[in-house]
Amino acid sequence: MVNWDDIQNVLLDMDGTLLDLNFDNHFWQEHLPARYAEKHGIGLTEAKSSIFPRFKKVEGTMQWYCLDYWSDELEMDIIALKSEVSHLIAIHPHVIDFLRTMRRTGKHIALVTNAHQSSLALKIKHTSIGEYLDAVISSHDIGLPKEEPKFWLKLQQKLPFEPSSALLIDDNIAVLQSAQTFGIAHLLAVKKPDSQRPAIDHDTFPAIHSFLDIMPLDAAS
Repeated sequence: MVNWDDIQNVLLDMDGTLLDLNFDNHFWQEHLPARYAEKHGIGLTEAKSSIFPRFKKVEGTMQWYCLDYWSDELEMDIIALKSEVSHLIAIHPHVIDFLRTMRRTGKHIALVTNAHQSSLALKIKHTSIGEYLDAVISSHDIGLPKEEPKFWLKLQQKLPFEPSSALLIDDNIAVLQSAQTFGIAHLLAVKKPDSQRPAIDHDTFPAIHSFLDIMPLDAAS
């Protein structure tokens, strides 16, 4: 699936790619609505009916990924609420072995995420992925979400890389399409971003079930 001789820069998404998306799905779809319902003295169904259309309205934009925006919009401390369920933050299987192998084989490893800096800091704190990364870039550092093709040009200015020798792994198809438009040559999707939900069938991009699928054959066991 990957010819590693062709790859120099490995660009990795965080939520759903390196980390289990179950944390984020549970937070936004269950925990936050429950806390919102408590705050306003309403039922969970009513809370979801109030919140979810607001999510849909800004999906894929910088507002959607901005915890400051949601703290203001919902008048709630989002990062404090995320901390309440931080025990759900988990690394996908074989991720650490993959990162170690990439480092050992001399690839440049960059985390490229839409996550807000506060969310990013929380997840780095609760996992060991940070020690294996050469660079960490949030779309909030750039001012555009990864869904925008111009994001990749601005990323290239911050983090020089050749699109022809770059591999992007991401669970968001819109992001992969954006990167493809920019010219990144090697693109992989993720079949099971959330461990608690069924695998996703992809027909646009090749996809991995786990990082074991693309581990170099000569990697040390």
